[in-house]
Amino acid sequence: MSTEQALQDRSENRCELCGATDNLSLYEVPPNGKGGVDDSVLACGTCKDQLDNPANTDANHWRCLNDSMWSQVPAVQVLAWRMLTRLRSEGWPQDLLDMMYLDDEQMIWAQATGEHLDDSEKVIHRDSNGVVLEAGDNVVLIKDLDVKGAGFTAKRGTAVRGISLVPDNAEQIEGRVNGTRIVILTKFAKKS
Repeated sequence: MSTEQALQDRSENRCELCGATDNLSLYEVPPNGKGGVDDSVLACGTCKDQLDNPANTDANHWRCLNDSMWSQVPAVQVLAWRMLTRLRSEGWPQDLLDMMYLDDEQMIWAQATGEHLDDSEKVIHRDSNGVVLEAGDNVVLIKDLDVKGAGFTAKRGTAVRGISLVPDNAEQIEGRVNGTRIVILTKFAKKS
């Protein structure tokens, strides 16, 4: 059974966020989204557009979260928390956020995009050229790096796929080189 078919069965052919029945498709919840059932939801075009484009957000559309925030599906809970957090200045979403509960793992996932932070609090990772890096990006090393404790040198030009960001340090990212997870300074990496 395909992932989309499994999502249709789980959601009874309805958007798992607003309940709409038309223009449904798979939506991978970032940054974990790998297209699997556990990290995806079935969403309508309106929800997907507003999730990906905050400028298009219509607060009244998201009143549906009053129901969907109680879903047993972690990916739905994560998206509900993110949208309620995005809309908290409207007033009513803050009441729903106060009632909502996410376990530690889900809260880490929900906060992974940093959307809940004010612009002054966000840690922004930039590569050697000043390009913003995001979790899951691919980078190329621009300098030979001695990997302490692993006994090898990560050569210039090595591709590091699917990086993760060090949450409290804008100058560090993590990635696998030669099968070993290492910390890389952003000034020695270039987004590819």
